[in-house]
Amino acid sequence: MNVNVKIWRQSSPTDTGRFETYTVTDVIPDMSLLEMLDVLNEQLLKKGAQPVEFDSDCREGICGTCGLVINGMAHGPKRACTTCELRMRHFNEGETITIEPFRAHGFPVIKDLVVDRAAFDRIIQAGGYISVNTGSAPDGNAIPVPKDKAEKAMDSAACIGCGACVAACPNASAALFVSAKISQFALLPQGAAERKTRALRMVNQMDNEGFGNCSNHAECEAACPKSISIENIARMRREYMKASLS
Repeated sequence: MNVNVKIWRQSSPTDTGRFETYTVTDVIPDMSLLEMLDVLNEQLLKKGAQPVEFDSDCREGICGTCGLVINGMAHGPKRACTTCELRMRHFNEGETITIEPFRAHGFPVIKDLVVDRAAFDRIIQAGGYISVNTGSAPDGNAIPVPKDKAEKAMDSAACIGCGACVAACPNASAALFVSAKISQFALLPQGAAERKTRALRMVNQMDNEGFGNCSNHAECEAACPKSISIENIARMRREYMKASLS
């Protein structure tokens, strides 16, 4: 199959950028969208043109670095799916596919489709882990954890930090990402010791990074490749409020 791709090209963080359109030939329907971009880059290199820069790593829907806005939707039109899992069979012969980077103040563009997601790392560093010395690993049944809380904690921990929630949100809010990281520890006894400081530090760092405020549009949940629930955002607000008043 042959497709047209309208791709954002930006040579550097200071460049204004623009869209450029290319025709990609000999695309196999079972290719992922990233593999289609590989084919495009091979064709550009043969012509002596600059290839399109884009991020990818695992290509198995695990790491989240491949995130792109495809036809106006973070990770593309297929629900609960990362960009690397999106197959070309989801598009039509001769279709024009618009591809651009995640856009947010907290995700500055480095080049073409590559953005700097280091803001997420700084939010995690601000408190998104357990830093107290817990000694050796206890027996698995030594600390009883209710099944419903364990499952909710695991669901929250499924967040891969891709940033689709930010790209989909009209306010460019990182609330879903931050709330998932806060929730995965807040729900478990191991995270209780730093529960209050974790919520305060991570939310404050999120604000310092320039992400917008959540206004409950729920676009983040719809775009999340791991279907993280916005229930976590309500939990984050409760955790932050309790920590602020204590």
